[in-house]
Amino acid sequence: MSTKEWTSQAISKIQADYNRSSDTHLIKLDISKFKKVDIYLKDESTHPTGSLKHRLARSLFLYGICNGLINKNTPIIEASSGSTAISEAYFARLVGLPFLAVIPATTTPEKIRLIEFYGGKCVKVPPPNIYSEAKSLALKHKGHYMDQFTNAERATDWRGNNNIAESIFDQMSQERHNIPSWIVVGASTGGTSATIGRFIRYNPILALQTKLAVVDPENSVFYDYYHNRNNNITSLSSSRIEGIGRPRPEPSFQPDVIDKMIKVPDAASISSIRWLESILGRKCGGSTGTNLYATLQLAKEMEDNNKSGSIVTLICDSGERYIDTYYNDEWLIQKDITLKPYNRELSMYF
Repeated sequence: MSTKEWTSQAISKIQADYNRSSDTHLIKLDISKFKKVDIYLKDESTHPTGSLKHRLARSLFLYGICNGLINKNTPIIEASSGSTAISEAYFARLVGLPFLAVIPATTTPEKIRLIEFYGGKCVKVPPPNIYSEAKSLALKHKGHYMDQFTNAERATDWRGNNNIAESIFDQMSQERHNIPSWIVVGASTGGTSATIGRFIRYNPILALQTKLAVVDPENSVFYDYYHNRNNNITSLSSSRIEGIGRPRPEPSFQPDVIDKMIKVPDAASISSIRWLESILGRKCGGSTGTNLYATLQLAKEMEDNNKSGSIVTLICDSGERYIDTYYNDEWLIQKDITLKPYNRELSMYF
């Protein structure tokens, strides 16, 4: 098979896979405390690989193939905290390519199991070394380093084409406050915030009414970078909220499309997903809690100022991947994370 034939078949397989997938659900939360503000959760955990990163992985593969960076003989290498690697392993298997994930040594066993389930192989390294090790392995195996942290904002068409921003606004069109006052997301690569922020500015009506808030967990530098624009800022520790937060500013992070950054304590994130379980009847990942806690703060601020509107945020992935961490009280004790103050705060919303 020629390279052009393989390219055509690979893109057709990816497009067919997309065609078989329906859009993710938009869930309205009924919170008795809020009379003027409606809160919605875009449930990205329902993608075939179970997380928001499914969209990114699809875009990165199409970007690599269409730019001639990936062909029928190209091993795929990625640096990831887990969820992106799971989704990329899925697409690598779909198009018949080997996949190697360079992951932090702290990655949960469930995420490793899912990477391997889709045919990927894992290399565990200390968190600061994932970038250099991924680049080194790509050179060694004559493969393509996906480099999600650089290419995320390049690979997605932010003007539309069924991206997450377009999907959110389409699904909101019949709601009471159909144009959201805020969209709240986390940052890892920065690709999701870049896509949504650009889409808002590209549409004049939205640009006048919708603001983008980006949340940042402990041990991440995005919040500080947003305010001081110091490219050299680093954190010596890694984020405990998997999927968001970085120890350095990433090239895909675009601060100028963001209206507000919110720093969220890890205890607040974990308390929020446990609180959310009592409403939804299912578990969600830690980054969902980070999103939700900030969303509740914004909603309270709007209510206190007698403002009405809607806020949309994301369920990023399922909590089943974190049974041994965020839902494990012994793990919380080991990490010196105390939930009680935030449990009391969240209990006031019902």
